[in-house]
Amino acid sequence: MKLLLLLLRILVALFSAAPQDLDKRKEQRHVSLQSIEGSSEIAAEASMTQQKSFESSSIVSDDGTILEWVTWNNSSLPNDTVSIYNDYVGSTDYICKYKCQAGFYRPSLGPYCNYPLKKKELPGYPFEVLVNKNNFETLEWKDSSSGSPIQNAVRTCPGEEIYVGKNKYGLGKVVTQDKVFYLPWKGSEYWYNSYQVLTTNENTVSQQIENVVYNTDKSKIVHYPPEIIRKTAITNCECTPVVKTDSLSKTYQVEQRWDNTYSVKFGVKTSIKTGIPFIAEGEIEISTDVTLQFSRGGSVVESITDTVSVELSAPPNRTCTATMMRYKQKLDIPYTAQLSRKYGTGEVRTVIITGTYNSVQVGEVRAVVHRCKPVTDAKLCS
Repeated sequence: MKLLLLLLRILVALFSAAPQDLDKRKEQRHVSLQSIEGSSEIAAEASMTQQKSFESSSIVSDDGTILEWVTWNNSSLPNDTVSIYNDYVGSTDYICKYKCQAGFYRPSLGPYCNYPLKKKELPGYPFEVLVNKNNFETLEWKDSSSGSPIQNAVRTCPGEEIYVGKNKYGLGKVVTQDKVFYLPWKGSEYWYNSYQVLTTNENTVSQQIENVVYNTDKSKIVHYPPEIIRKTAITNCECTPVVKTDSLSKTYQVEQRWDNTYSVKFGVKTSIKTGIPFIAEGEIEISTDVTLQFSRGGSVVESITDTVSVELSAPPNRTCTATMMRYKQKLDIPYTAQLSRKYGTGEVRTVIITGTYNSVQVGEVRAVVHRCKPVTDAKLCS
């Protein structure tokens, strides 16, 4: 009887063992990373066969990546959901997060994002899956350990130092503050010093936005109050009229922005081929196509000089003034376009983007001559 009880205990221990216990019989919840043959590449599952709407809750980063966290609605997965094939369990696992906790979604385990937290594996619902629209981003798993910073790592939430990670046993999260990778496994949380972090490819050579289509039906025009930008005056203390001709000039910078949901990669040469919207007699028109280089982010900045000429005729003992008035208008127009990205390997990937063009334009510059005023304490003319 005692022998039978002993055998039962051994069997229970074997079936409830953690991944590293099955592999190396270690007593601690801490193992080093080993290479995973056949699972280092990311598979983007295009499993959706019908048109469905998914709520995109957040953009992964602010460095111009197309990656999105998309809320899963307990039906088909969104197109291009990011996944890995987990050799250890023989299953496809999808990258997911519950709130800011990264984990994995495995359909056979139910409609949950399984994530590690406070020494437990927890099921999260509703949750979000990671989507790489049109497989636009080149994703890579990079080796790391002990919380070492990895450039272009995919984080779960802005401002949070929690990143998507994995080891040979599956997906989990990397918490840089704790300097470890956490793995959810059969109800428990296990930690490891060595692991891999999901990153976006940083070898981008150039980007171009083209085939821009403006939706002028949904444009917005805001008219600003006129402002004085220059002033000229003449004081005539003589007893005969004096005429003065002056040229008023003002140089200023105008910024035109093509903001979009995904922005553009900072530090990468980015150009846009498009017509420029402008307002003519209260209507929006589009110029012929030009190619512009972005100055910063998604903007183009140019210097413009406006000049007006004015003639002042000042009677005796009078001061006459003229001002240069500027009338500005703010223009916002939604658009769609094609974003192309070229990598160092020569590969070019494209994706359709949406955004808003906005700029503050000068509609008119006008010279205004004001009434002349008497000169104080002027000598009377005979």
